[in-house]
Amino acid sequence: MTKLAELEQNIQAILFAAGEPYEKERLAKLLQIDLDMLAQLVERINEFYKKTPFVILELDQSYQMVTRAEYAQIIKEALEVKNNAPLSQAALEVLAIIAYNQPVTKSFIEQVRGVDSSSVVNALVAKDLVEEQGRLEIPGRPISYGTTEHFLRCFGMKSIEALPKIPQQNAADAENQTSKEDL
Repeated sequence: MTKLAELEQNIQAILFAAGEPYEKERLAKLLQIDLDMLAQLVERINEFYKKTPFVILELDQSYQMVTRAEYAQIIKEALEVKNNAPLSQAALEVLAIIAYNQPVTKSFIEQVRGVDSSSVVNALVAKDLVEEQGRLEIPGRPISYGTTEHFLRCFGMKSIEALPKIPQQNAADAENQTSKEDL
């Protein structure tokens, strides 16, 4: 067996056994290769996987072996997985606030939304879409929150930078446009 084939098999074995995202840095160090080589090997494995129901996803700083999306329904039926309830409008709002501004505190979220959001944040933490990212060094030491790798996987993104950009139009631009129309 060639060294490359052995490395590919080791990557597959580790990711399969882990079942969860596995840090790229940790995997490269374990295999004694650099990150570029690891990326090339994962790409080769995924090329082979095109004929299978599997794929290795890149999730920000990790890799995870998963089944392709087109197998979700049969897997749910086979494992008798109940459909998760879709996210509420409030949960989507809070998730967007966190994703675009992370790390954020509950009080920041509440300022943006204008309503108490503690239960929504707690529900997103329970669904593993949001996680605590530490405490701020200010009075009261509030907890800051950010998105998780599970969030990236659920929304099909490699990293948080893949979020769509929010159009930026400040109030002055809108006011200038209005005054031009009045002329």
